Amino acid sequence: MSQVTPAEIEKAIRNVPDFPKAGIQFKDITPVLADARLFAGTIDLLCDGHKPGSVDAVVGIDARGFIFAAAAAIKLQAGFVPVRKKGKLPHKTHEQDYALEYGSATIAMHIDALKPGSKVLLVDDLLATGGTAGAAISLVKKLGAKIVEVSFLIELKFLNGRDKLKGCKVKSLVVY
Repeated sequence: MSQVTPAEIEKAIRNVPDFPKAGIQFKDITPVLADARLFAGTIDLLCDGHKPGSVDAVVGIDARGFIFAAAAAIKLQAGFVPVRKKGKLPHKTHEQDYALEYGSATIAMHIDALKPGSKVLLVDDLLATGGTAGAAISLVKKLGAKIVEVSFLIELKFLNGRDKLKGCKVKSLVVY
């Protein structure tokens, strides 16, 4: 499979104006997913710098982050750990609240999802304000695991999400 560049990925991302509401420029990743070469290349780039055995788990954030994190976990021969919205996981969980533009939300992770000292790659599709990723990092740390890197397909730089991820190595493939 030939090497994919971030520029090729960016070209495939569809901009959908006024979705889900007026004024939002939604970044639609489905064209990347639909192209086997781009999808595989995206996973390669998200995992770049890591090799099988270098991380114990790949944590993915609900919901589109699951797509990339699960594929990364397979590539890295690591476990996959989902971070879900409150009330969606069936076993006992740790929960973390985080701020939204208006109000707050809560995400959860199973209390036994990670072992203390585990090396974790956190993967999501989009870094916007950093609230969800920051909350996921808090959950990982609550379980005694260590974030090796946080990898995103897209970063909306103008929303300053990296500011909430201080102390973590952050990688974004496409930055707007």
